[in-house]
Amino acid sequence: MTTQLDRAPMPANVVFGVLGNRRLFADPAYHFQALRVLNEVASGGADVTECLETIGLIHGGDAGGWYDAWAAMAKRNVARAEGARDQVSKGLAYLRAHNYWRAAEFLLKPDDVRRPSAWIAQVDAFDRGLNALGVAHERTSVPYEKGALRSTFYPGPDGWETKPLIVFVGGEDSTLEELYFALVPAAHRRGYGVLTYEGPGQGAALREHGLFFTPQWEKPNAAVFDAYLGSHAIPPSIVLVGMSMGGYLAPRAAAFEPRIDGVVSFDVLYDFPEIARHYAALARDPATSGSSGVSGLIESVRWTFGVQTLEEILEISSGYALADVAGKISCDVLALAGTEDEFVPVAQVAAYVADLTAARSVESAIYDRASGGAEHCQEGASTLWHETFFDWLLRRFPSSPA
Repeated sequence: MTTQLDRAPMPANVVFGVLGNRRLFADPAYHFQALRVLNEVASGGADVTECLETIGLIHGGDAGGWYDAWAAMAKRNVARAEGARDQVSKGLAYLRAHNYWRAAEFLLKPDDVRRPSAWIAQVDAFDRGLNALGVAHERTSVPYEKGALRSTFYPGPDGWETKPLIVFVGGEDSTLEELYFALVPAAHRRGYGVLTYEGPGQGAALREHGLFFTPQWEKPNAAVFDAYLGSHAIPPSIVLVGMSMGGYLAPRAAAFEPRIDGVVSFDVLYDFPEIARHYAALARDPATSGSSGVSGLIESVRWTFGVQTLEEILEISSGYALADVAGKISCDVLALAGTEDEFVPVAQVAAYVADLTAARSVESAIYDRASGGAEHCQEGASTLWHETFFDWLLRRFPSSPA
């Protein structure tokens, strides 16, 4: 499904001024991360003008200035939360503070001394926000290898037990708290419960336990499933959604986990080695090696995968491909993608779909620029992919009798 929107012709007598600008920054990496902050407006994690005022203080490519501006806005919201009598206002201010702290930390180098305090501040603000708002949730620490994995379960409104349980995992640079904004409020409005988790290489698993990414994602996924199902009723069905690099992680888990009834790639990541080769070539080219997008991604992958050199990145990336396992996926599959995704070529959708020879059903949605969803993971257009996802859920997984 490629969304096409007709553009009505402008009347001939219109006096044209300067067109608006789609870009928040000329620097693609800074534009995308700013859009990522704005994406949370729909779920209560940001305000538009707060973001625009902050963006207006930042020079693209200046990670220190980026940190200072977002940290200042985060602190402003913490102060507002602490002074608010109304619990809803208090909770929302804390949630905005969380998102701004997450953004502030994001572009710093992995060993920057400001990262630990920003990490503590964002998790604290998030917890305070949920508690002030009265959002029901259960935090769990799941033992895994030499450390632990965090998960948070958000039961839905009355009747959620008759619907599929949505399980949500992020990508290469995701945190557990960020997953709440991407899906939980939208799911609650529609009556679903959601289990979120982070695995090796993500969030606290990386920062606090030194756990790096593994291509065998069925292992951390099974640990989280076992912990949840050990204390909760078995749901009518389980649908696993993987965001960004989770577009590889979730299908990989589904290939080996019979408890998964549906899997969603939001967005598709079929062949990570292709992406690694592309960025390695850019990193070796003096003309592109210094760009924020290239250097930032290489630094992040070194950190989350526990490697140092480009050669090691290329070697370890070879395990993160679905070509050899997609044919083992037997559940219902939904694949999403944007036509202008700067990280994952849209052609990977067709390659992934072609390999899903054992899937019960396969659907895909590709969003173009006119739809607003052409960016990676439809940043800035969350309601668009939500519409596709929840309609798919209703078709494939109707509610069970109470």
